[in-house]
Amino acid sequence: MSQEIQREQRKSQPTVMIVEDDMHIGAFLVEAITGETPYHALLVANGIEALEAVRHLKPGLMILDYHLPGIDGLELYDRVHSMPEMREIPAIMMSARLPQRELEQRDIVGINKPFDLDDFLQQVKNLLEQGSDLQTL
Repeated sequence: MSQEIQREQRKSQPTVMIVEDDMHIGAFLVEAITGETPYHALLVANGIEALEAVRHLKPGLMILDYHLPGIDGLELYDRVHSMPEMREIPAIMMSARLPQRELEQRDIVGINKPFDLDDFLQQVKNLLEQGSDLQTL
């Protein structure tokens, strides 16, 4: 498939917002998502930037680092999901140590670092496909 066709198809696909303060990990995730899936990816470095970004863009999926400077991934999730138009956005939270009970209460998918890239990309695809099914109901 030509790059031009891929770009055109990508325009209609959801955006994955990655909130990761480690720019190496963040850039790796952006490259993996844009290179291996039809989805857009946007990297923001912290929770404050993410809150500003969601005012202008409704992501199809949020990928959150748990340990973020300022506000952690759970607080960011709670703030975003307190906005009525953002309540249905699924989320993946990543960390070496995840707060399992809090993730389960909020229906957040947890992925432990380090993680298998194929499993990660499959979770991204699954959550975005579920989200599009919900939007068409």
